[in-house]
Amino acid sequence: MNRIPEPELMDTPEQTKAYAAADFSEPNGLFCQITQAFLEVPAGRLLDLGCGSGGLLVDLATAVPDWLLVGVDAGPNMLSLAETLVSECQLSDRVTLIAAHLPTDVPKLKAIGPFDAIVSNSLLHHLEDPMTLWQTIDALVQPGMRVVVMDLARPQSKAEAEALVEAHTQGADPILQQDFYNSLLAAWRVDEIETQLATMGWHQWRIQTPSNRHWALTIQF
Repeated sequence: MNRIPEPELMDTPEQTKAYAAADFSEPNGLFCQITQAFLEVPAGRLLDLGCGSGGLLVDLATAVPDWLLVGVDAGPNMLSLAETLVSECQLSDRVTLIAAHLPTDVPKLKAIGPFDAIVSNSLLHHLEDPMTLWQTIDALVQPGMRVVVMDLARPQSKAEAEALVEAHTQGADPILQQDFYNSLLAAWRVDEIETQLATMGWHQWRIQTPSNRHWALTIQF
């Protein structure tokens, strides 16, 4: 099945409301486990590209309690939700939120660096050009930096995508179900990710498949 792109931003009031009520504990838990194990060092500064409504950012703050976190997103409504959540969880002293759009605001991110780690979850499939994410990471690289990127993997067919939606969003808001379906169709396969990475000249990266609908990349520079 060929990839079907979707809009870069998912930031309408209806979408943000659906995401605020959604349960992402399973994928967020997978991401936190991978990140926590891969970081190894006890403390540092972590940049989350595409932090959305902030749920994963808060989970990461719990998983790596001695790290300072910076969350970046281009959606003002999503960032507003993230700000509320960070405040409610009393994490404002450790978590900073910034409005930024890639690749336009890469200089802005460089100015607030350096970072010891960069993470990103489910941003890549939204970008008009997937190389935007890899080139952004490359622009911010520091020696020893660790990177974790996780995203959806495109199914072989629309029927398979529909089955995944049924299995993993049963009872969820119809807006969330439609967004998940669209995201599956817009996602990249592992072989496509490997082709993208091959153009970057990076080495020693690893891709795993932690679920039936996700791939996860780890790399240390």
